[in-house]
Amino acid sequence: MSNPFSLDSIVRPNILKLKPYVCARDDYTSGILLDANENSFGTILQNEKLLTEELNLNRYPDPNQVLIKKRLVSFRGLPSIDYFFLGVGSDEIIDLIIRIFCVPGKDKILITPPTYGMYSVCANINDVGIVNVNLDVEDGKFQLKTEEISKGLKENPTVKIIFLCSPGNPTGTILSKEDIKTILNDSCFNGIVVVDEAYIDFVEEKKEASVAKWVEQYPNLIVMQTLSKSFGLAGVRLGIGISDPKIIRLMNNTKAPYNINSLTSEIVFKALSPENIERMKTICQQIRAEQIKLMSSISHLSGIGKFLGGNDANFILVQILNKKGEKPSNEGAYSVYKNLAEKLGIVVRFRGNEFGCEGCLRITVGTSQENKTLKEKLRIALEQ
Repeated sequence: MSNPFSLDSIVRPNILKLKPYVCARDDYTSGILLDANENSFGTILQNEKLLTEELNLNRYPDPNQVLIKKRLVSFRGLPSIDYFFLGVGSDEIIDLIIRIFCVPGKDKILITPPTYGMYSVCANINDVGIVNVNLDVEDGKFQLKTEEISKGLKENPTVKIIFLCSPGNPTGTILSKEDIKTILNDSCFNGIVVVDEAYIDFVEEKKEASVAKWVEQYPNLIVMQTLSKSFGLAGVRLGIGISDPKIIRLMNNTKAPYNINSLTSEIVFKALSPENIERMKTICQQIRAEQIKLMSSISHLSGIGKFLGGNDANFILVQILNKKGEKPSNEGAYSVYKNLAEKLGIVVRFRGNEFGCEGCLRITVGTSQENKTLKEKLRIALEQ
């Protein structure tokens, strides 16, 4: 008698239909890598011995990571460690928030395309619905349509979480703080507002873009940050959740007991020293300066269109025009993307399929030499 096992018949239907998040490295892994918004200047810990000999790797790590949280209290200006949650990258935090607040097969999240793809992927994994309210993309402004969001919430009372990305990915645009406040105060919404601030340290300090301190006023706000970008620590996978202590307690109750490993913990603790925080700020200033030079250097290349978004992250979003130079072209942008990666040794990200990003490439700001090489290779790819 044959075994009746059928994999498809026992896998959850939403998992069978799942379209996974496409990582920047799924296609190309070598060359000058300007595709994943990593810190091209490297980790801020370049001149330090990263690990000590007293790690005691035979022991489990601190499940509460108190020492790191104490440094975050000082860095981000919150009252106590009770306002902080640490996750394995922001992705664990996104998944955890959805699992805590959404009932599978019943509840929904609301997102504002174009935006970070993991919000949708995590919702699909957890069998949670998705409501899309597109950003206002006219002239590449990429701002919230608060009235449309309010309408979407009224039409979908099962929305429990709103995900907002500021600065946005792939837009590089800071969302209006007044618009965020409007959503937080929406009297028709009994749910959570998540503001993803993965790129917040690249924003000029005078703009005061972060809403992290708002968690003291708004019990329905969760702010996400990360050490992957500005600190150059993408490889250690450390995400930060900031919220009301009652929400943080729920997240700590739900997470795996020892989610942050000892190696990550030691490196992150060193990275958050006052000296290294100042080093991070200096590097972010250098990246902003390189961003301006990069945009200026490629703006006059034949085939380059507009730069979209606010450019408040460590990347640019630029249009590639059609052969006549009349309008943005997905075909042209994808061809340039392929040529750069396969023939010219430069890996960027094609974003033309995102709403409001037709014909766009997203390019991480590299070092001065990387950007010079990019300009020359981009010129060749555009001519081809």
